Amino acid sequence: MSAIRSLLQFTTILPLGKAEDLGDFARHSYLYPLAGYLIGGLVAIPVLFIPDRVIAAACAVALLILLTGAHHLDGLLDFGDGLMAHGDREVRIRALTDRNIGAGAVALGMVTILLLFAGLQESPSIAAALVAGEVCAKFSMAYLTAYGSPFREGLHSFLHASAKPFFPLIAFAICLPLALLPLAPVKIAGAFILMILCPLAMQGVAGRLFGGVNGDVVGACNEITRAVVILGIALL
Repeated sequence: MSAIRSLLQFTTILPLGKAEDLGDFARHSYLYPLAGYLIGGLVAIPVLFIPDRVIAAACAVALLILLTGAHHLDGLLDFGDGLMAHGDREVRIRALTDRNIGAGAVALGMVTILLLFAGLQESPSIAAALVAGEVCAKFSMAYLTAYGSPFREGLHSFLHASAKPFFPLIAFAICLPLALLPLAPVKIAGAFILMILCPLAMQGVAGRLFGGVNGDVVGACNEITRAVVILGIALL
């Protein structure tokens, strides 16, 4: 239970009492999708009572940001700056890791949130899409934690050092109950495919631009995978 509490303290702003040792979660980072079930479920409950789909989708996005403390959104913004920076690898790493917010951050943040909002609005079930998107997003974090080679010391390198190569397989197994959601099988299959392709693509892009992965890249992957999976559910 200490590993789960540590996971939820890391991924949410839920009041869970005394802070747990992050090392407890680091040794069990395959548990990431469990946070996705909880976050997606907590956001989906109030959304079920909002009859207007546009307002429901907007409230869902707001609640996701609130419940997660914008923690991974911050990583998305930093990744946007590193992605859009002009120059060599060192210039991009400085843009990725500094505290300033540039045009790249604003652009990538806006695009990702707009696509998430559009996908939710057009999904057959906003609540089901929320759960699926959040669980798949957390799988992407489990994948990058295990396979994303760090380019510098930090939180990601700490988590990566404790991860085992088989952790993503366990994380994938934890995602399988998504098949019970009231969504067409083709949509669930598409979500599974996209949740694997997104971290693979992020791993490749981060390796080429920065020489590896850090916590910002992992957080950005969470936000991008969620939006892409929910768009896939809407479009398939």
